[in-house]
Amino acid sequence: MIFITVKFTVRPEHADGWLDLVGDFTQATRREPGNLFFEWSRSVDDPHQFILVEAFRNSAAGTEHVQSAHFKAAMEAMSYAVATQPQIVSTEIPGMDGWGLMGEVSPRQA
Repeated sequence: MIFITVKFTVRPEHADGWLDLVGDFTQATRREPGNLFFEWSRSVDDPHQFILVEAFRNSAAGTEHVQSAHFKAAMEAMSYAVATQPQIVSTEIPGMDGWGLMGEVSPRQA
């Protein structure tokens, strides 16, 4: 599994519309055959910062993603909305094919 996180700091005037700006890109990426998940979160500390957590089945799927028309269009659109160059962590995790279960916490009856 290729696991990627990206931190986007956006210009204040684009913060409230960021999820709309990346909406088509998000939906198109989620439909890619090799995509495992593609999820956005907004920082609780900085309202102008968004974190993208994504994963692809393998490096070939990740390469296809970056070469797609929707990726290229999104990068162009995002370039006008970001305040700084996004920061990324990208790594391969062998033997994984999605989220695992956390062993330290499990639901209990109240």
